[in-house]
Amino acid sequence: MVLEETKIMNDETVDLTPLDEVLEAFRDERGAIIPILQRTQEIYGYVPAEAIQHISKHTGNSVAQLYGVATFYSQFYLERRGRHIVSICDGTACHVKGAPRLVTTLEEQLGIKAGETTPDYRVTVEVVYCLGSCALAPMAVIDGQVVGRLVPDKVSKLVRELE
Repeated sequence: MVLEETKIMNDETVDLTPLDEVLEAFRDERGAIIPILQRTQEIYGYVPAEAIQHISKHTGNSVAQLYGVATFYSQFYLERRGRHIVSICDGTACHVKGAPRLVTTLEEQLGIKAGETTPDYRVTVEVVYCLGSCALAPMAVIDGQVVGRLVPDKVSKLVRELE
């Protein structure tokens, strides 16, 4: 992820300057909504509402069309996420072997619910359904790294050690 703190000045202001380069790269390509949204998300870590407005202005696609694409595909996030992403698997094998305890542990430790991001944007915790590594149950993916055979103390320690 290319997310740089300078791109998001605060919760209310998004620097749209880096987006202009993306829009210029796709200026002559009709129907390039998905790659434009993908690059937008690479820049900001999500697709900000201000970016959708900016993209609409420069591509001629309506805001509704852009939101339609962004909400249809699960790869796009419309809310700012944390610098660290913790995806706890709650597929059948992981659930049976204790995934709900992992989720509860992180919710209590971080003061957020699954699906939310800490107020300082340090960590986003999400529950996913089957990551395809049932032999490692219960497991999680933390910043792209698979971690298996988790217990509450271990997941808590791993998250504490993040940056």
